Amino acid sequence: MVNLMRCSMTLDLEAKKVLLRKIPHGLFICGVREGDEINGFTASWVTQGSFEPPLVVMAVRSEGSSHGIIERTKHFSLNVLRADQKELAAVFFKPQSAMGGRFESAPFRYGELGLPLLEDAIGGVECELVGQVVHGDHTVFVGEVKSAHLNQDGDALNLASTGWSYGG
Repeated sequence: MVNLMRCSMTLDLEAKKVLLRKIPHGLFICGVREGDEINGFTASWVTQGSFEPPLVVMAVRSEGSSHGIIERTKHFSLNVLRADQKELAAVFFKPQSAMGGRFESAPFRYGELGLPLLEDAIGGVECELVGQVVHGDHTVFVGEVKSAHLNQDGDALNLASTGWSYGG
């Protein structure tokens, strides 16, 4: 019988980095709104969590300004980018010193929950926060999809196609 309990384990940091970066990621624009302030960021740690009810799961850097807005308002949007929208993703990917400004880079409208939805993306969903896990340098938010808007179907942008890496 194999004893699975070990007193100490060492983590091969290079192996961890390579292997975790092999996990496929889409690139999305997460939008938030608090009063008249809107903000957004490029989210890559996103997955569908449930069919019924429809849930999405997204990890958000704890220090980011949008993180607090999601916690306070209990809402966020996720915009699915087209495969040719790497430059737009870059606008939302770069750190910024103040709120706002990023949505000036692309036309958007407010959805039924009042969240920013990009008009030139494949489409977007608006979510209500229904759970979260706070651990490490990101918070995992679980959102129930409350509205969905399809502009035009097509291939979605993914992290591997950009040459960028995030995480690992």
